[in-house]
Amino acid sequence: MNSKKTVVIVVIILLFIAVSISLIKKDIWEVNAELLKDEVLSIEQSVETVNLTDITPFEWDVAYSFDPYTTKDTIYETVGYKWGNISETVNEGMNQIVFMRDGKVVCYLYGYPENNGYSIYFTGENGTEVTSASMLNADEDVTFQVDRSDHVIYLKND
Repeated sequence: MNSKKTVVIVVIILLFIAVSISLIKKDIWEVNAELLKDEVLSIEQSVETVNLTDITPFEWDVAYSFDPYTTKDTIYETVGYKWGNISETVNEGMNQIVFMRDGKVVCYLYGYPENNGYSIYFTGENGTEVTSASMLNADEDVTFQVDRSDHVIYLKND
């Protein structure tokens, strides 16, 4: 009887540990967003242009930049599926960028440049029927101008 009780307790503990780890573990797009932030913020002061593929610490083949107020449904429709818990931009000047690789989200940037410490702005072709998104392919010219203002790094390609 004691061995059954011990087995039940061990199983409960293992289930608790497994659930806790899955709740703590970050998704790949969150990890990559932090890595990208580190890369951008480490751009030296003397650098005037960067190649976006050189500073992204993950592989991507297409990126979408969504205009302010683009709905979640429009974003999900554009990228092809629902993932994670995304937010709609609620103001002008916010970034909402999705990097994808082989049809899957690998990095998601969201928020105000002042809060993130950096921003990425690009205009690209509108490869979708969605008029509220710009698309950038990694195999295109992805040279970005590096501008700094008020302790924020702005990467712009327009």
